[in-house]
Amino acid sequence: MTAASQVPPQQGLGEASRAYQAAVDDFDRELAHHLGVNETDLRCLEILVQELPEASPSQLADRLGLTTGSTTALLDRLERAGYLARQPHPTDRRKSIVRATPEFQKTAFSLMAPLVDEGHQMIADAFTADQIAVITDFLRRATELQQRHVRQLRALPRLRSGERAGSPAAR
Repeated sequence: MTAASQVPPQQGLGEASRAYQAAVDDFDRELAHHLGVNETDLRCLEILVQELPEASPSQLADRLGLTTGSTTALLDRLERAGYLARQPHPTDRRKSIVRATPEFQKTAFSLMAPLVDEGHQMIADAFTADQIAVITDFLRRATELQQRHVRQLRALPRLRSGERAGSPAAR
């Protein structure tokens, strides 16, 4: 019996999931560094490119868990960098719509394409269609779990700088 076979399947899955998340975090950090933005800015751009081709600042604030003031500063930075554009809302002149610029989308796709292409090929070469369906189901469920716990964390009172979890002041 090998050492790997002595690890309970759930523990192996947990370790593999943690390692995968760390690798994704590392890639995102390097991508943000390459683009000259911070990781929250990158997440905003990711939302605009992959999830919401156009969004209001309040939608982005909600998705990112930021205040409106922090979101305005973030959008100002990304607009100055040429990564996004704000336009008036078509029916409500008090609102604006935010979109990733075509130039940014082209840059993002050129940086991400090698990873995406290699990933698709690796999956197609290693797994059957039924196995890919199981993996997809796992990822969807894991995503829902993470999103649920993000909402729970956002509902908790924030620790102030210098406080430690579990200290009387943090309760």
